[in-house]
Amino acid sequence: MKQRKALAVLFVIISIIAAGCTNNNNSPEPSSAAGESNNKPAVKEEGPVGNGTIPAKEAPMLAGLVSAGSLPPLAERLPAQEDVMVEPVVDEIGQYGGEWTMAWTGPGDKWSVGQPTEEALFRFNKDGSGVEPNVAKSYEVNENATEFIIHLREGMKWSDGVPFTADDVMFYWEHMLTKETFGKAIYDAYYSVDPATGDKALATVTKVDDYSFKVVHKYPSVQFLERVAIDNKWFFAPAHFHKTILPELVGEAKALAIAKEWGFEDTTAFLKETGYYYWIYPQIPTLRAWVAKNDPNGDQFIMERNPYYWKTDPDGNQLPYMDRIVATKIQDPSQRVLGTLAGDFNLSTFGAQDFTVLKENEKKGDFRVIPWQQPAWSTLGIQLNQTVDDPNLRKLFQDIRFREALSLGVNRGEITEIATNGIADPIQASVPEGLIGYQEGWADQWAAFDPDRANALLDEIGLTKRDKNNFRLFPDGSDLSITIMDSSEDSANYTELLKKYYEDMGIKTNLKIVDQATLQELKYSNQVPASIENISVVNVSFRPDTLVPLRVLTPWYGQYGLYVSSGGKEGVKPEGDVAKILEYWDQIKAAGTAEEINRLSSEIVKIHMKNQWIIGYAGPTPTLIAASNKMGNIPEDMIWADEFRSLGAAHPAQFYLKQ
Repeated sequence: MKQRKALAVLFVIISIIAAGCTNNNNSPEPSSAAGESNNKPAVKEEGPVGNGTIPAKEAPMLAGLVSAGSLPPLAERLPAQEDVMVEPVVDEIGQYGGEWTMAWTGPGDKWSVGQPTEEALFRFNKDGSGVEPNVAKSYEVNENATEFIIHLREGMKWSDGVPFTADDVMFYWEHMLTKETFGKAIYDAYYSVDPATGDKALATVTKVDDYSFKVVHKYPSVQFLERVAIDNKWFFAPAHFHKTILPELVGEAKALAIAKEWGFEDTTAFLKETGYYYWIYPQIPTLRAWVAKNDPNGDQFIMERNPYYWKTDPDGNQLPYMDRIVATKIQDPSQRVLGTLAGDFNLSTFGAQDFTVLKENEKKGDFRVIPWQQPAWSTLGIQLNQTVDDPNLRKLFQDIRFREALSLGVNRGEITEIATNGIADPIQASVPEGLIGYQEGWADQWAAFDPDRANALLDEIGLTKRDKNNFRLFPDGSDLSITIMDSSEDSANYTELLKKYYEDMGIKTNLKIVDQATLQELKYSNQVPASIENISVVNVSFRPDTLVPLRVLTPWYGQYGLYVSSGGKEGVKPEGDVAKILEYWDQIKAAGTAEEINRLSSEIVKIHMKNQWIIGYAGPTPTLIAASNKMGNIPEDMIWADEFRSLGAAHPAQFYLKQ
């Protein structure tokens, strides 16, 4: 069973990587054909657009508003006919109406509604080999990948009916991104690197006309569009809204007063929420298929169809098909499962731990379970913060013998059987076969259950003193304990097992649950000693953030990421192999061919194999989508990856409910 699953995963992943190393029609010429001569003319790549002949149709609820005179006719709400984006359907033309019902844990669970509704400037195509225009209509790129002209869709509008133009891009660039108003440093995508000196140069962005803008890099940037599709998916913002709240434009006092009206104590938190997590606030116009309609702090959060949405199906029906998304707040992870079994939630996602109960209840619950494979290093593991504040813990976490001990002292066989229903393989966190960076034998590194060797390593480190409860102490006699943080209780059975095995080795272990928003804040303040977050990476060069310390994101590198993102003003300076990873990343950014990028990516992975900063106890498992049998157009042959926006890769605007 597992071997067949592994072969299926391998086949899909190989197809992704093989496609990513060859030319394709949806990537810019210098990037997709980087191994060839760059003496080529500029190219113009078109996104899916209307054919100018299909009459547009709309949902009954909107037709009623038009008849009542409270909404303009559809022709006035869509882009110019030739610029309407036609979204292919998975199986068939859908039906209008109904609600997508899901569970969420509240405003801290922003991404559960954020990723499925996201509309990026460029999005990854289905096989993950490159990007295609989405909000953008088309692009042109010069022969050495230093100049990109991006064309927008004429007549496209925000959800409040205000025109969306290049001015919204320029405003975002000039007043938000480069001013870092929403708490993010300028994304790596906008820097090019001198291949000779390693010097970085920030791109320039200029307006060409109302529906075009130009990005110019000093040095070649062969993966610019892929980087934008990952780093800065929405390279735009509604200028007409943000002009009314930015301190730069309205003054600090007025901005603070507005923030307090919204319920924020300071403008820093207010601008982060409104500039980055904007989709949960009904006051903020958007380009998404569904728009927030109520306060996200209530028992239910509702998003309703965007009357100005700029996509149709192949028959000319304005999307989305479903009228609303209704997210019901839950207090306990079991409520997501119980709600799905009862039919309260018609589309939800789950981990492998819920596989058995879902499969056993498919017929009774009138739903189906759809597995999407993941390019994950592991399903269950542990990350130790290499820059944790406590000097004793930092020294211990940076000692490779300690990481080896924590790996050897856990019975992966029991972990996989109990926590994944036997679906996962009992292996080390490692790059799956078929991905760039795969190393023969890595999956078996420190993977055997050997508690004697584990305890011997801990003694060798000097952790020989014990307290009255037989827990190990630091050599100076002070208490030794590890606090493992998680953002939900979904993995409670796993973390309890982990605690048991660690304490069998004499390592006192604390488990702490905090919400996702709080966890991110704790990362910034370096207060996350250990975490069970996993690594899932299709290609290091596409998504380096979890493996390369570029910002505050992944627990293992802690404040190294803050040091890099702040330009050395904050955080902990990377040294040794961590610094070497950053050197390789700088070389990737300056590389001129796909082959060189892949070689350097493999070098980064080899350093991870050597250090095993990310310890895994269970191999990859699929993400499970439990969908009502009444819901159609959900693809089955997909990869669940953050780079592709997880469920958003299925383009949910074309999901529908059979009436």
